[in-house]
Order: sequence, then structure tokens, then C-alpha cells
Amino acid sequence: MPDSLDYFYESIKNLQEKIMKKLNNNQLAFFLARITIGINLFIHGLIRIPKLSGFVEHLVTGFQGTYLPEFLVSGFAYVLPFIEFIIGLALILGLKTRFFAAAGAILIAVLIFGSGVKEDWPGVGSQMIYALFFFILIKNLEHNALALDSKPRKTINGFTTQK
Repeated sequence: MPDSLDYFYESIKNLQEKIMKKLNNNQLAFFLARITIGINLFIHGLIRIPKLSGFVEHLVTGFQGTYLPEFLVSGFAYVLPFIEFIIGLALILGLKTRFFAAAGAILIAVLIFGSGVKEDWPGVGSQMIYALFFFILIKNLEHNALALDSKPRKTINGFTTQK
């Protein structure tokens, strides 16, 4: 058993060294932020999809007594896990990062609206952290790396070209 742990540790260490040599600090920070928020949303969707009817029922119950009609809450609740899953997977892969980061920011704005209608101020505060995360991603898109949509830069005579 210890041999397999040593092998695993060495594999992770080698992968980390390769990534660290390939990326500058801005690229590494962007990559880690992108996959972190991506994993978060992906898991939200992945966990909710198999128990979709229970999730919808819970959300509808939570919005009873608010200004939002049940058919809107229910409809949104049915699609939310799939939206989270898709946005999360796209961000993990780095697929159309700008589009999916903006989609994530819009999703969070909608969730903030819903939490505000419920007067769930701690929920709004938590969602504001997500909003900041998406702001940081969108603001720093030029540092996107290790992504399906990032184009490598070429160095010519000591100068790095634009993407």
C-alpha cells in the first residue's frame, strides 16, 4: 500500500512541476480560480439532477409567501441544476470561458434576486462571493490557460505575441 501512495504522490508532484513551469503566476491563478468555480457549479448540478423532484419541491416551499409565483419558481428549479452542470463543466474544461463565465455571473445575479425576494440576506452575501469570483474571471480572461479555448502565445525574438 505505501508503494502505491508513493507513486501517487510522485505523479502529482511531477504534474505540478510541469504545470508550474508552463504557467506564469497570473495564468496559474486564473486556471485555479476557473476550475474551482467550475467544480463548485458542476457538483451543484450533478448532485441535484438525480433528486430533481425533491430539489424542486424544496425550492418551491422556500419561496411560498414571496412575490414570485410558484410556476416561475418551479420552472426555474427544474432547469437550474442542468444550467449549473453545463456552466461548471464548461469552466472546468475551459470551453468558451468568456461566454460561460458571463453566463455564470448572470445566473448568480438571478439567484441574488431570488434570495433578495425571500429576504435571505446571508444567502445574498454568499452569492456575492460567487459574483466576485465571476468578475475576477471575466476581468482577467487574458490569463486563461490550460483551457480548450486558450491559444498558446508564440515568442518571436524575445517578444510574446498577442493571442
